[in-house]
Amino acid sequence: MADFFRLASVKCDANEVLKSRGLEEKGNVQQFIDSECLKLCAPKVPKDTGALILSGDNSKIGSGQLEYHTPYARRWYYMPASFSEAPERGNYWFERMKQQYKAQILAGAKKVAGGIQ
Repeated sequence: MADFFRLASVKCDANEVLKSRGLEEKGNVQQFIDSECLKLCAPKVPKDTGALILSGDNSKIGSGQLEYHTPYARRWYYMPASFSEAPERGNYWFERMKQQYKAQILAGAKKVAGGIQ
């Protein structure tokens, strides 16, 4: 994709437009999405001591990847088990959070980018 295009006598730098809207890599929109996903996942993550939930706070906000760093994070994400406070807390917490809050997250990202409501 070309970085520049011309429309009549108008010169437009696509990268500059993306940056002005916070849509560049690690930009404001991605940071909002990452932060919102972490916040909305927290009530869905299995909880004993809270270490699994807190380990998500080590994710690099703006990277587009949420990472939970405990020895048992992968097991509790994929393997069914009986969790306290189920069914709210349980496996596949990110997928379940997306199903519930996708529209809310997208509306917030649109607002951060300066889109029309």
